[in-house]
Amino acid sequence: MFDNLEDQIDSKYNPISPFMESKQNKDNIFEKEFLPHADALYNFAYMLVSNQNDANDLVQETYLKAYRFIDRYEEGTNSKSWLFRVLKNAFINQYRKSSREPSKTNFEEVLNVKNEEQGSQLSSFTDMRTEMFGHMMGDEVTRAINILPEDFRTVILLCDIEGFTYEEISKIIGIPIGTVRSRLHRARNELKTKLATYAKSMGFKTKV
Repeated sequence: MFDNLEDQIDSKYNPISPFMESKQNKDNIFEKEFLPHADALYNFAYMLVSNQNDANDLVQETYLKAYRFIDRYEEGTNSKSWLFRVLKNAFINQYRKSSREPSKTNFEEVLNVKNEEQGSQLSSFTDMRTEMFGHMMGDEVTRAINILPEDFRTVILLCDIEGFTYEEISKIIGIPIGTVRSRLHRARNELKTKLATYAKSMGFKTKV
């Protein structure tokens, strides 16, 4: 009668409760699938806010939101793309709180307004050359990227640096795939033109 009473008690008072199992699973996903993308998230955040402290705050906010809403993430899928979308939304929310135009909720609109507020001041994108481009590009390339319009810099970063597909970029910044293709094509052509003089000075033959 009492043979399996101990097993019943152990089962009833198992220290690994469903809540703890759920938390452990979340922690595992967070550590294995989310944390490895911290540097990439920082690069994207820095491009958006042009300030190291603000970029760090935005990444922190992104991870807080990602953990809070981790149930919406499907384990084993593209965590990097999902996190970039979370960061984009966090950026928009932060901008709305501090902006003179809080009604702007579209990523493209926010970038345009931010550019207008900054005027002709360039982003500090070149300050990221060591982390982002040091192993593949020189200063002239990062300077050329720096003076691209921000919407062009965004697709260059997402596609050519972070390796996202057109479809993923479309979902991250909320524009049609056709617009992604067109914008990336124009960005690359503009970048190629800007680098032509530098390439010639280095002894390369170029056709622009």
